[in-house]
Amino acid sequence: MENPSHSQFPATRLRRLRQNPAVRRLVQEVTLAPSNMVLPLFIRSGKGLRQPIRSMPGHSQISPDQLPAELEEVQKLGLGGVILFGIPDSKDATGSDSTSDGGIVQQALAVAKRAAPDVLVMTDVCFCEYTSHGHCGVVNDKSGRVDVDNDATLELIAAQALSHARAGADIVAPSGMMDGMIGALRRRLDQHTFEHVPIMSYAAKYASGFYGPFRDAAESAPQFGDRRSYQMDPAASPGQALREVELDLAEGADMVMVKPALAYLDILRDVRVRFPGVPLAAYNVSGEFSMVKAAAERGWIDERAVALESLLAIRRAGASILLTYWAKQAAAWLR
Repeated sequence: MENPSHSQFPATRLRRLRQNPAVRRLVQEVTLAPSNMVLPLFIRSGKGLRQPIRSMPGHSQISPDQLPAELEEVQKLGLGGVILFGIPDSKDATGSDSTSDGGIVQQALAVAKRAAPDVLVMTDVCFCEYTSHGHCGVVNDKSGRVDVDNDATLELIAAQALSHARAGADIVAPSGMMDGMIGALRRRLDQHTFEHVPIMSYAAKYASGFYGPFRDAAESAPQFGDRRSYQMDPAASPGQALREVELDLAEGADMVMVKPALAYLDILRDVRVRFPGVPLAAYNVSGEFSMVKAAAERGWIDERAVALESLLAIRRAGASILLTYWAKQAAAWLR
């Protein structure tokens, strides 16, 4: 006789797709691959230098001669590449080391391309690490208050991008959130026969509290004020982020980025839906990384589970490229 309770039960049981591990794997749609991950590296002058970053366990400031070992590991793990951040020996008001052909990032690029020519190397194109004031461009008080001069900065940021391209950068990634910066970079690169070098724009970069450990790592904290006059307001309409992305694409960006990642998954999804054919990156930033590390060290959470879940969430929201400090660990876990 038929069980009355069974006859009332819905025909659809979604647990059927979850009980067998093989079935779970079969129906998965969101996947992680090392080839989609980019590892940030912090480079400073010296030899044999590997200086641990206190607020980012497992990461260090390294000298250019340490790059070959890092790139060998990146290649073995099958990562998508690295992004370089430079810490110069001396800083000035205009960040002159950033545009010098002998600058720290330019030195690192030369080493990287000799040691591992097949590893993709992108460079952060900005000024906060290089300026004595810690802001992302030329500072003046033309507007009656101290602020970054947008148009004066464009000339310098274009020179920095060109210097990186000459040194061998595979991708340049401007992060200053200056209006018109993509157009300025694209014109300068094209004028000097670097039309083949792609631009990954930090198109929607927010004035976030999640950058604290990075500012330790890159020694780039502002010496006065903050960056809210040029980075995006977290409370702004999502439509403002879409306008930023649209403008950057119109100016010649080849890829766009949302930063930070986890606190802005809604923005990632909106960008993916509005611009479905555009390579979309997300920066899983230092604060997102270090919070998990700190909690894991106290035994409060499982680092591996939380890190992989976080990266999956970023992928599910629409990012095809993940810049993450977990890149090496995640690649090893995924094996």
